[in-house]
Parts: sequence; structure tokens; C-alpha cells
Amino acid sequence: MHLLIEIAGGVALLLWGVRMVRTGITRAFGSAIRRGIAAATRNRLTSFLTGFTVTGFLQSSTATALIVGSFGGRKMIAVPAGLAIMLGADVGSTVVVQVLAFDVSWISPLFLFVGVTAFLTSDDSRRRAMARVLIGLGLMLLAIKMVMLASVPLREGPTLSVLLAPMVDEPILAILLGAGLAWLAHSSLTVIVLVMTLVSLHVVEVQLAMALVLGANIGSSITPVAMNWRADPSARRIPVGNLMMRTAGVALVFWMVPWIVPYLRDISDDPARLIANFHTGFNLAVALLFLPFVGLVAALVTRMLPDSPAAEDEKAPRHLEESALDSPGVALSSAARETLRIGDTVESMLERTMEVFKSGRSDLIKEIERDDDVVDVLHEAVKLYLTRLSRQELDPKESRRVVEILTFNTNLEHIGDIIDKNLLELAAKKIKDGARFSDAGMTELQAMHGEVVANLKLALSVFMSGDALLARRLMEQKVHIRELEQKFAEAHYARMRDGTPESLGSSSLHLDVLRDLKRINSHITSVAYPILESTGQIAESRLIDA
Repeated sequence: MHLLIEIAGGVALLLWGVRMVRTGITRAFGSAIRRGIAAATRNRLTSFLTGFTVTGFLQSSTATALIVGSFGGRKMIAVPAGLAIMLGADVGSTVVVQVLAFDVSWISPLFLFVGVTAFLTSDDSRRRAMARVLIGLGLMLLAIKMVMLASVPLREGPTLSVLLAPMVDEPILAILLGAGLAWLAHSSLTVIVLVMTLVSLHVVEVQLAMALVLGANIGSSITPVAMNWRADPSARRIPVGNLMMRTAGVALVFWMVPWIVPYLRDISDDPARLIANFHTGFNLAVALLFLPFVGLVAALVTRMLPDSPAAEDEKAPRHLEESALDSPGVALSSAARETLRIGDTVESMLERTMEVFKSGRSDLIKEIERDDDVVDVLHEAVKLYLTRLSRQELDPKESRRVVEILTFNTNLEHIGDIIDKNLLELAAKKIKDGARFSDAGMTELQAMHGEVVANLKLALSVFMSGDALLARRLMEQKVHIRELEQKFAEAHYARMRDGTPESLGSSSLHLDVLRDLKRINSHITSVAYPILESTGQIAESRLIDA
């Protein structure tokens, strides 16, 4: 039991080191990686090389599959190009296995010392991300050493041999075990490094180790399929196609293992190197076999997963990519785009609200209410997405952006509620009572409504650009709208004193609409506060004179 606990601890440390390397690379170069993948569609060879290069750094074909799958779901990349990228990614994921097959554990303390020192002494987000990579590499090498030391007694004891003996003659069982372990760990690298360690200590036979490696290759392809299971069919095609190609490769290779071993021994007699070469050779063979036929595989998987005939769900988020959460900059951009979509919906609601007051169309009220339901669902989705992102280590700039997006997102949701719960109820009451605004009163309401709509458009631009001049202009509109409300209220009272019938009959409605438009404008202008505060243009909640 003591040995098993030590081995489990070493495997857990190895898994954490792999994760630190991946997250460090995505935080430092996440945007560049995604741009590179999106641009890699010129031909199959370019796509293959892009997948190889990206995954050579990421050391996670699963992460690459999630990115490519999300691009496929948004029609940003064709299925054949995506499959070619994944063939390259599968080969690229073997790079670190080749490195770890050498005895490089001596460099672990150096990686840890340099990485921790750089992380603690730097405030730059990219440098800290690269420090994470060094720490992760150091932990991986340390974990391998731990597993090796803990596994030495197993070489002399019969327990593990008895447990693994049935799999020697049942390679399919070994493949299933390797696939299950890789799927549970979400990492084929961890399983393969563990197998290399055990085979180097002669705890596991070479042929059994090769079957476990084949299973690990399948298991790492199952993970992105499972994570995209509820996604649109277009987002699942590339991961499913990659799983099909790897499974077909395993089906062709596993019965040839006894004949492959002698050729691999001619290259190197070292057991760990033999397993690393087999892992790389398998993925190269699959790439060479299927790269000319990615078009046929794409056609097959498209037939298996046709586009859904159902209409697009307006309440479903379109930009909140799960695969972007490891890269805060990309995730924040995704959340900002979804918030902008919420803003567009709220803008449409606000624009049509005045049409309800003018035309008295009850059907339009129902449409706007449905849009508010969309706003509520998307608001909750963005909030949960940013909450998950904020659990990671963010630099001060990223943390501020999280707060800005959450605040503006919440204000947009409040605007939708004011439209739904207040303005539309006033409109319904006006229709029910048969009330009418005076011509002058309706002109005033339309004028103020137009100003508020224009301010919302400006606020969306300020939110995306962070422009201080536009933010100042938006803040000045808050004072203008307050003065406008007061001016139009006084004009309304004057018409009442003059005995205008329409003004007398719709007084409370008229004043409530003015009040709600002012409230909406207050929520709109809130997006300018953090920008003006950061540039020193606000003191005691007031603008400083220019």
C-alpha cells in the first residue's frame, strides 16, 4: 500500500507538471497559437506542420483538439484541414516523450529554482507564464524520478506481475486499460511516461507496454469527443474524425507488435527509448496513412454528424469557448464578445420599445419579452464563465477586465429588466386604458429615447475600445439626460396647467417613461467610470474640467 501511494503521488505530480506546462504556454502564447491554427488552411501539409508545431509546445493534443473543434463549430476551419492539423498534433505530442526517454532528471532542480525565482520576482504576465512552464518541466522530471524509485521494489515482488499477467496474452484488454487511464488522466503523456518508467525497470514486458501505449493514444482522442458531446455536430466532427483515424491505426498495428519489436531493438536497446520510438512511429504511421485521405474521412464524419436541422438556439452562448479558459486573454475576449451580443440584443429591445408606445402593438411586447429571456440566460452564462476563469491566477490587468465585463454585463441585464418590467408594463397599461400622449409629449419622449439609444451604442464602443475620450463624452451625456428629463417634465407640467387633455390623461405614464429612460441611461454610462478613474479624470464621482 505504501508503494502504491508513493507511485500514485508521483503520477499526480507528473499530471500536475504536464498541466502547468500546458497552461503556461497557453497563457503566454494562447492568442498567437489560435491565430496560427485559424490561418493553417492553405493545404494539408501546412495544416499538418501547424498542428505538429503547436502541440510540440503545448504537449497536449487534447488542448489542440478542443481549439480546432471550436473553430470547426464556428465554420472557421474546414473539416479536412482540421483533421490534418490533428494528425500533426498527434505527432507533435510525442516530442516531449522522446526528450523524457533520456535520463535528464538531473536538470529538475535547476528548472524548479529558475522557474520559482522568475515567478516570484516578476510581475509581467508572460514571464510568469514561462516560469510556470519551467516549474512544470521540473515537476515532471521530479515525478518521474519519484515513480522510478517507488517502483524498484515492484521489480522484485510478484504482485504486479500477477496482476498484469493476464494482459500479456490479451492485448485488447491492455489497450482498453491504457485507453481508460489516458481518458481518466486527460493526458496520454502521463500514461506513456508511466509505462516507460515501468518498462525501464523491467516491471512491465515490452509487448504489454506497447499495447498500453496504443490504448493511451485512443484514450487521449476520446477526451475531446466526450468534452464536446453536447456541442453542435460541426464542433464534434474533427475530434470524432481524429478518434476514428487513431482507432483504425491501432486496429492495424496491434497484431503486428511481435514483429515490430526486433526492428525497434535495432534502433535502441534501451526499453524506455524503445517505447518512445514506438509511440512516435505509431503516430507518424497514422499520419502518413491518413493524410492523403483526410477528405474522405471528412466526408464520412460529416455524413455521420450532419448539420442539425433545428433552428439556432438564441439562448445558447456563441463565443464562450471552454478551450479558451486556459488562456485568460482569449477567454476575456470571448466573454467580451458575448457581452457585446447581449448589448446588441438590449439595444434592439430599447429601439422597439418606443414603437410599442407609438403603435400600441401587443405582439411586439411579446417579442421584446422573449428577447429579455435571452438576455437573462446569456448574462448568467457570461457570469459563470468569468467565475470559472477567475479561479485561475490572473494578473492585475486581467482581474480588472473581469470586473469590467461582469459590471457591464450586469448593467445590461438591469436595462433589460427595466425595459421588460417597467417600460413594457407602462406600454401595456397605455394600450389597455386607451391613453394618448400629446403630440408635443410624444415628440419629447422620442427625442429622449433617441438620445438614450445613441448613448447605448456609444457605451458598446467604449466597452470594446476602452477609449478615454469616448468615455468622457459618454459621462457628459449623463448630465445632459438628467437635464433633459427635468426640462421635459417641466414642459409636461406646463401642458397640464394649460389643460391639454392628452397630458392630463397620461400624466403618470409620461413621467414614468421619462424616469425609466433616465435610469437606463445611468446604467449605460457606468461603463465609463473605470476608464476615467484609471486615467485620473474622475474626482469624487465628478468629471474634472478639461
